[in-house]
Amino acid sequence: MSRPQKSRRICNVPEISHFIPLTVPDCGKSSDEVILTIDEYEALRLVDREGMTHSECAAQMNISRTTVTEICESAHRKVAEAIVEGRELVISGGRWELCSGRREDCLREDCPRTITD
Repeated sequence: MSRPQKSRRICNVPEISHFIPLTVPDCGKSSDEVILTIDEYEALRLVDREGMTHSECAAQMNISRTTVTEICESAHRKVAEAIVEGRELVISGGRWELCSGRREDCLREDCPRTITD
């Protein structure tokens, strides 16, 4: 029996949730959308965009470093699939929760949800 999946902490839901190719190749591939979960998006954003290490990202998202690695690998595959096959990329779903904005909950100095006491 596996452990229940822990919710991943994020600071904001992405403002843009759909990426659609301008043209779709006629190569017999399915035009179904690729779903990138919000926690996968957050891991990509923190690691690839913000330059955090997997350990720093894990602390921020309140999950283990190995889980961050697994999430990033899955996200990279999905983004590559959408780009290579010309499929729509939709950011939606996953197990996540918004941070409270309090320092003990969120490690980011620039958290958009920061609450001043």
